[in-house]
Amino acid sequence: MTAFLVVLLGLAIGSFLNVVIGRLRSGETGWRSRSHCPECRTILRPSELVPLVSFLLLRGKCRSCKKPISWQYPAVEFSTAALFLLAYVLRAPLLGPDGSGTLLVLLRDWFFISVLTVVFVVDLRDMVVFDSVTLPAAAIAFLANVALGAKPLSLLGAAAIGGGFFLLQYAISRGRWIGGGDIRIGAMMGMMLGFPHVLLALFAAYIGGALVALSLLAAGKAKWSGQMAFGTFLSAATVLALFFGQPVVNAYASLLGY
Repeated sequence: MTAFLVVLLGLAIGSFLNVVIGRLRSGETGWRSRSHCPECRTILRPSELVPLVSFLLLRGKCRSCKKPISWQYPAVEFSTAALFLLAYVLRAPLLGPDGSGTLLVLLRDWFFISVLTVVFVVDLRDMVVFDSVTLPAAAIAFLANVALGAKPLSLLGAAAIGGGFFLLQYAISRGRWIGGGDIRIGAMMGMMLGFPHVLLALFAAYIGGALVALSLLAAGKAKWSGQMAFGTFLSAATVLALFFGQPVVNAYASLLGY
């Protein structure tokens, strides 16, 4: 029953994230305005706002203008629900007598998932990273992790590593290799993951990015001079490191005899 409620929560948050993504991409500032079709601007009915279900019932088209509804909407809703459930499954066994400690970790994870989903989608679609998302998220991540027992200097050091890694590339290439947004994402990753998990996430992002780039080049769908939305890989790698980074770090430490 609890898992079912977590899925419902994830679907609801995913629907909200779609609104955030849409407002960021369009530059709308009226956050209190009602949800509407991005094509014909028709205000959506409550029955058209049910996560996943409305998309299926409408057969992927707007009720009014019949224009196709982007697959982003069900994809974000489904993936958010799936990641929320994954976080719950992984954290639930760690519940203490009252569960308060793990509940805080779970809320933190859900917040991280939400932020990283927004960064992933916006960068994937527009190749842009909004400081209005990454900078507040980095600050909240720092406060949340400190509240959960992380050492402030360790988090700041991890943020310096993540942000500095991209800052160095930006300086050497004069902005040709990466964008300034990647610097802020790197710092945010450090605040979220701490050390050494931020290194693992950076490594995973570059491996994933290289594999995708080589696949696109081999298929003739990309050129060597083309750009890549690297924030998508950084976001995905951060989620992976958040959930599975500790076992990898433990295995590596054991291999080295620590």
